Amino acid sequence: MLDKTYKEQLEAWDKTYLWHPFTQMQDYIRETPLIIAEGNCVFLVDVNGKEYIDGISSMWCNIHGHRKKEIDNAIKKQLDRIAHSTLLGPSNIPAIELAKRLVEIAPKGLKKVFYSDNGSTANEVALKMSFQYWQYKGFKDKTEFVALQYGYHGDTLGTMSVGGIELFHGAFRQLYFKTHLSPSPYCYRCPMGKQTKDCGLSCLDELENIFKENADCIASMIMEPLIQGAGGMITHPAGYLSGVHALCKKYNVLLILDEVLTGFGRTGKMFACLHEDITPDIIALSKGINGGYMPLAATLATEEIYNAFLGEFSELKTFFHGHTYTGNPLGCAAALASIELFEKERILENLEPKIKHLQAKLKSFESLEHVGDVRQCGLIAAIELVKDKTTKEPYHWEERVGIKVCIDARKNGLLIRPLGHIIVIMPPLIIKTDELDRLLDIVNLAIQNITNK
Repeated sequence: MLDKTYKEQLEAWDKTYLWHPFTQMQDYIRETPLIIAEGNCVFLVDVNGKEYIDGISSMWCNIHGHRKKEIDNAIKKQLDRIAHSTLLGPSNIPAIELAKRLVEIAPKGLKKVFYSDNGSTANEVALKMSFQYWQYKGFKDKTEFVALQYGYHGDTLGTMSVGGIELFHGAFRQLYFKTHLSPSPYCYRCPMGKQTKDCGLSCLDELENIFKENADCIASMIMEPLIQGAGGMITHPAGYLSGVHALCKKYNVLLILDEVLTGFGRTGKMFACLHEDITPDIIALSKGINGGYMPLAATLATEEIYNAFLGEFSELKTFFHGHTYTGNPLGCAAALASIELFEKERILENLEPKIKHLQAKLKSFESLEHVGDVRQCGLIAAIELVKDKTTKEPYHWEERVGIKVCIDARKNGLLIRPLGHIIVIMPPLIIKTDELDRLLDIVNLAIQNITNK
């Protein structure tokens, strides 16, 4: 534990100098901030010495737990050589080795790796790449995009242009390029007004209508496979992803899969698209790429896309994009260690019983009076809270029900963060069964404490 005076100083500095993301600071400065001092395995420890289960994997990126010896050592070893050197011109050893490993484990056909440093930039690279590809192929009218309602791909202007969350993206709408939004396959609140048992994936029909009318102008479609994260942890029905893939092929539209959240084991396979055995034209990776240790992202493309950028210097076909910390050696060294752990500790094999255990335990939430829907994809779960279970009437934002549930859970040693009135559960992949049970029990109690008032 820290000295009391220093703790109070930290709290004051936090409120005086820091501007937290996605946070209403007027509310924040009224409360005592939670300041994390340490981490170990699936636990976080605050400056008062209180321990919390990291129920959202430090914003969906921590896979192997905190202070993982193998990743710590890989970073220390690399630090003794060099911390950073530019990839604009020269190369570096970890970046080369990691590019090779990523291609080896990626869906078949993705052959080239372009580095950046976070999910937004990985998707920004993908969008620019797909646009420029068509320009070089002579399809000058392909300047538009397709994305899903409730989709989230980052907070840069390009990625917000293909975002489908009005709360996040609406204020900047006049700055965006043209994007066609297709209905999300949100089965609990079906945009087509149908029931899952007889819907026939009619949302794909709406997507095809967009392609029929606009394919000559569309460069690519971008989507999160199997589950849409920030839009509400919306799980997609089986066959939807492969249906999108088939439509993109049919109408000559590139498919970008945003696996920033779903990549590296979250869904039970290394990448979500492997569940339906498809390969996109471009895939964006970040978050779990090095176990949540350091800023790093990668955009993988096919040889066909890469080749479109080759030419004489005078043709100016270079992909003019890059970041200062692109291919950072420390981040790449951490990623190599993380990927090695998947094999060494059989992460994916050991994940299967945990996924089944989570599925079984989630059934206890279905009987709660104000739980409308319980969703799961791999070791990701979402509990949608509603005012009225029969009508599916949601809580109003102003009621802050999700936030209140998370605050109540924090009192019992669990750190989670809601998406409005949707409670998100996403622990590190290495969480033990008894720790998972404790996490779920705390969430269950918190929901009852808040919604039964």
